[in-house]
Amino acid sequence: MTRVRVSLFSSIDGCSTTTDQTSDNPMGADWERLTAGYAATRTFRQRVLHDTSGSGTTGVDDRYAAQEAEGIGAEIMGAAMFGLHSFPDDPDWKGWWGEEPPFGYPVYVLTSTAPRPSITMAGGTTFHFRDGAIEDVLAEATTAADGLDVRVGGGLGTARAFLRAGLVDEMHVMIAPIVLGRGARLWDDLRGLEQTHHVTSEVAESGTIHVTFTRQDG
Repeated sequence: MTRVRVSLFSSIDGCSTTTDQTSDNPMGADWERLTAGYAATRTFRQRVLHDTSGSGTTGVDDRYAAQEAEGIGAEIMGAAMFGLHSFPDDPDWKGWWGEEPPFGYPVYVLTSTAPRPSITMAGGTTFHFRDGAIEDVLAEATTAADGLDVRVGGGLGTARAFLRAGLVDEMHVMIAPIVLGRGARLWDDLRGLEQTHHVTSEVAESGTIHVTFTRQDG
């Protein structure tokens, strides 16, 4: 059965993004601090950086990084994550990931403007642009996933929209051992999530706390 999965980063004070994004630095000045544990893993270096040297960490962070890629058949992301907000007038923009994005399956990009034509990339990724309700896009992505899971890749606003709508079956949060003191907050308006989802946690060698919410049966 297809599940809806979300993976997010957070500081220990609950901030998932900062407020200083620019077109030159679209993730903000603190993004590297938030994602340091994940970015150091062997899995990240292989999947995203195409590093075949075998370098990177292989501990708890890497185990979770590898799990994030398992069993995914389609993805949904927001316009900002794809880069439409940074390059709104560039019809040839194909995302941040180069000619071979690290997905390998259909990716549905949510947009409030007129959808663009689909883009087929190397490695099996096709970007589709949709301006419909998230429930309708999820239904399309579920069909495309063909029995595998659908990942809501972000950004934070998109992930929170799915969480508030009660559409998320599993959420994995990587809590970095840093205090940001600013930025968009993850947990606001999600009161009681632990009552509908079973919660587990594990601390990695990097100090990152991996917290997983899994929907309870019934």
